Amino acid sequence: MRKKTILLVLATLFSVLFISGCKQNVGTPEDNAVVEEPEQEEETGGHVYGFSCSDMADPFYEALKESVGTTVEEEKSRMLVRDAGGDADVQIDQIKELINEGVEAVFLCPVDSDAITPALQALDEADIPVVNLDVRVQETSLTEAFVGSDDYNAGRLCGEDLISRKPDGGSLVIVEHPDSVAVNERITGFEEAIADQGFEVERIDSGDAYSTIPDQLSAILSGETQIDAIMCGDDQMAEQVLSALKEESKNNILVYSVGGSPAIKSALAEVADPMTGIGAKSPINIGKIAAKTAAAILENGVYEPETYVETFFINKDNVDMYGTDGWQ
Repeated sequence: MRKKTILLVLATLFSVLFISGCKQNVGTPEDNAVVEEPEQEEETGGHVYGFSCSDMADPFYEALKESVGTTVEEEKSRMLVRDAGGDADVQIDQIKELINEGVEAVFLCPVDSDAITPALQALDEADIPVVNLDVRVQETSLTEAFVGSDDYNAGRLCGEDLISRKPDGGSLVIVEHPDSVAVNERITGFEEAIADQGFEVERIDSGDAYSTIPDQLSAILSGETQIDAIMCGDDQMAEQVLSALKEESKNNILVYSVGGSPAIKSALAEVADPMTGIGAKSPINIGKIAAKTAAAILENGVYEPETYVETFFINKDNVDMYGTDGWQ
């Protein structure tokens, strides 16, 4: 019995040594080398842009920012966004911040075309090119390129449609903002289209506080003159006008606007709504062109220094083609 036990122990010990020897033969570093995963380096490349916006509360600029940003990301670049909230001094300070952040180019939608000049000078001294968007700056020599809409044509299209509906003229209200270069262009196009067509015009100056529009319009509507049409310089003005007309139960007045926001297109899609036509802009196309232009400025210098994106007319007949859930 003792002999069998000794033999069993020896057999077990031999097996362990044999297996250990086998593991040593197949487990050498040469046969099963540990492959170290290379550390992934942070992705570099592309460009760093700044986007300085006059006021992101305007849905047009929000859509424009998204379009530029999407195109920039597709090109493996990135964008730092600043919203001035309608304050020219804040915008100047924010642009100086972007310079300190090391941006290579800036997309600029100015709060004030003239007041922005010190910021443009600072960018020029830092050798940072500027792609001016939507509203032209006064000192165009301090920008590399401009990409915007044909605002004059957008207003003219509204005027032409009004003439087709009211060939004998009528009573008209124009809602404008004289301090806005873009709005002035639209209203000029509209007025030249209806010139000498027999329209009597009353005006509402929205100023910077669009919330004053309903009271001003209500005062006009309470007068003896029957208003036939209202031309609005932009969609935000039109929203205030439509609100006032709803309050006054005035659905028989033709309302025009320049822009093409989802809110205004939704109103246009309603058959009974007084919203009649839009001189439509395309922030999506402006953004795409602007991003391509900035990249070209930095990379090869081949670009268009001035681009006006087409404006077109949207009415109740074709609004479904453009949709109401986003910009065109």
